[in-house]
Amino acid sequence: MITLRPAAERGHADHGWLDSWHSFSFADYHDPDHVHWGPLRVINEDRVEAGRGFGQHGHRDMEIISYVLDGALGHKDSMGNSSSIVPGDVQRMSAGTGVMHSEYNYSPAGQTHFLQIWIIPAQQGVTPSYEQKHFEAADKRGRLRLVVSPDGRDDSVTIHQDAYLYAGLFDGAETARLPIAAGRLGYVHVARGEVIVDGHRLVAGDALRYQGESLISIGEGTGAEVLVFDLPTL
Repeated sequence: MITLRPAAERGHADHGWLDSWHSFSFADYHDPDHVHWGPLRVINEDRVEAGRGFGQHGHRDMEIISYVLDGALGHKDSMGNSSSIVPGDVQRMSAGTGVMHSEYNYSPAGQTHFLQIWIIPAQQGVTPSYEQKHFEAADKRGRLRLVVSPDGRDDSVTIHQDAYLYAGLFDGAETARLPIAAGRLGYVHVARGEVIVDGHRLVAGDALRYQGESLISIGEGTGAEVLVFDLPTL
């Protein structure tokens, strides 16, 4: 079964300095049909105005992934990490037993546009940790590049869950396929552009949920950037 989740049906919050679209229940947005998909708990599409950001706040027992589309996101945390996350980077913070952090758009002009992704870990109470890697656009062009995994294969970022995240860029005749093993779930999120996925013409913010399917097929993109999740059931 493949289920369409249109972008316009997501939850929305406009705080002035932050414009945020929620694919799953988050903060004041609650939708019992979209609480999580397997361990995939949050995909927030955030646009942060220049000179603004999220002040220091805490997290526990969550794998938090930041994927920047435009601009830069400054990160500081209680583990002593301080970095700038730019397009092509994938940053992972395992909150585990507890961590404090802040995220900020330090630019004097221009928005930071990024996806905040939360994945429920397979075990609670792990030691907090941080990882950040850069993936070149050429490695995602016309293919699905593994960027997050439980074992760091193919130089991907590691998480404490049997979940895999792939990123791809698609234009014209470029195509890619990803098998889904029996008993696992799939999820496709279009980060930007337009693309056809298994007969569905999708635009930025649209998503597809897969259950009981064996293959995800992507093609006919126009400036498309696509994230694909291979997930266990919970």
